[in-house]
Amino acid sequence: MEIKQATMVGTLESSDIQISIMPNPGKGLEIQLQSIVKTQYGDAIIATMTEVLESFGITDAFVDAADRGALDWVIRSRMQAACCRATGTKFNWEGEDKNAES
Repeated sequence: MEIKQATMVGTLESSDIQISIMPNPGKGLEIQLQSIVKTQYGDAIIATMTEVLESFGITDAFVDAADRGALDWVIRSRMQAACCRATGTKFNWEGEDKNAES
């Protein structure tokens, strides 16, 4: 899926993350992360962001994220909102949530 417009979601409040996503034609996925917990959780945060991008079929995007200690579900939902806005699509609320408990 193609990024049609740059967008920003989230805040810089404690326990949140602000994410900007923009087109990156032909350069693949690039993620820049600033985080107060980057040393401990940076790899996990980037993995979550990459997983969401891949679930939307986005292959070329530049993502700039400023994390203030957001939990995984906050990062995931902010990324989903950013992807929907940037691609002009609606979120599939009826889709299976792979992370939900049975």
